[in-house]
Amino acid sequence: MKNIVSKALLSALTLSCSFSAFAGNKDRSGQAGATELLINPWAQSTGLFGLDVANVKGIAAMKVNIAGLSFTDNLEIGASHSRYLSGSGISISNAGAAYRVSEAAVIGVNVMSMSFGEIDVTDIDHPEGNGAKYRPSFLNFSLGFGMKFSDKIRGGVNATFISEQIGNIGASGASIDAGIQYVTGRDENLHIGVTLRNAGTNMRFSGGGFSSNGDPVNDPNSGYQVTRSMPQEKFQLPTYMSMAFAYDFYLDEKNRQGDAKPFHRLTALGNFTSNSFNNDYLGAGVEYGFKERFMVRGAYRYEKDIMDKLKSTTFYTGLSLGATISTPLSKGGPMLALDYSFRPTQRPANGVHVIGLRFNIASKKSPVVVEPDITLAAPPTP
Repeated sequence: MKNIVSKALLSALTLSCSFSAFAGNKDRSGQAGATELLINPWAQSTGLFGLDVANVKGIAAMKVNIAGLSFTDNLEIGASHSRYLSGSGISISNAGAAYRVSEAAVIGVNVMSMSFGEIDVTDIDHPEGNGAKYRPSFLNFSLGFGMKFSDKIRGGVNATFISEQIGNIGASGASIDAGIQYVTGRDENLHIGVTLRNAGTNMRFSGGGFSSNGDPVNDPNSGYQVTRSMPQEKFQLPTYMSMAFAYDFYLDEKNRQGDAKPFHRLTALGNFTSNSFNNDYLGAGVEYGFKERFMVRGAYRYEKDIMDKLKSTTFYTGLSLGATISTPLSKGGPMLALDYSFRPTQRPANGVHVIGLRFNIASKKSPVVVEPDITLAAPPTP
C-alpha cells in the first residue's frame, strides 16, 4: 500500500510540474536577476553538468535536488573552488555540511561566495576611472532539510538568502527549492527525480549609488545643489524546473556475493530542464564507478542555437567532464574524496574549472549479537 501511495504521489507531482514547466514566457529571456543561483559550485555534480537530479546525493544535492540530501549517512563536510571563465578574474568559493539528525531526517547548510576582483570606479567626468576601485561580491546562504519518507521515496526543501553588493548599492532576497526522488528496481537502480528551484521574492537594487548632486534644472545659478535619485525596477529570480532519470548497470553482476554490489557500475542518465527566463535544456550523461572509489563522468547539455556562435545565448559548448577519487583515511574510518570537473566555453575564455574536497564520516552501527539458543533438557524420569 505504501509503494502505491508513493508512486501516486510521484506521478501527481511530475504531472503537475509538467504543465507548469512549459508555461514559461521565453520572451522574458535574459530579464531575471540573481543569476548566480543557476551556478552549481560542486565539482562532483558539475562533471555531469548538474543533470544528476535523479541520483545526486549528499551536500551537492543542495544545489541540484534537495531530496538527495537525505542520503547523507551521518556527517558530510565539503568545500570547493571554481575558476569561473578562467582568465576573467571571477572565482567562486563554496562550503557546505550535512548532518543526520534522526533515522529519516538530514539538515544541511551551504555558503557560496562569488568574487569579481577589483573594478575601476568611473563617472561622467572620469569615464576611464577616477583612481578608486570597488569589489563586487555575491553571497548565497542556504539551509536545507531532507527527509526519507520510505525506502522508495525521499523529498526535501531548501531556503536560500541572497545578497548582492556592488559598491554602494545592493539588493537582497530569498528563494525556496523543493525536490523529490524516487528509487525502484530489483537493486534499487532506477532513479527518478523532480525539482523546482529558485522560487522566491522579487529583488530591487538600492543605495547611494543611484543618487547624484547637481544644480537645479530651472535655476543653474541658484548657488545650491539638489540631490536626484533614480528609482529602480524590481526583478525576478531565475526559477526553473527539472525532471530526470538515471539507471545503474552493474557490469559484473555474475560475480557478486550476497547483497554486496558489484565492483563495476555504469550509470546512464537523462534530464529535461524548463527555465522561466532562459532556453530549456535537454541533456544526457554517463558515469563509471569502480568500487565507488574511483569515478569518471561526462555529459552533454543541449539548448537552442548552442551550435550557432552568433545566436547562442550561452558561453558553454554543452560538454562537461569530471572525475572523483575517494579513499578511507583509516580502516573503516572516514572517507576523503577529491572531485574535479571541467566545462569548456565557446566565448573568449578558458573554460570553467571546479575542484572540491569532501569529508564523509559514516555512522557506527552497533554489531548485532546473536545469543546462543540454550535449551535446558528435563531430567530423565526414574
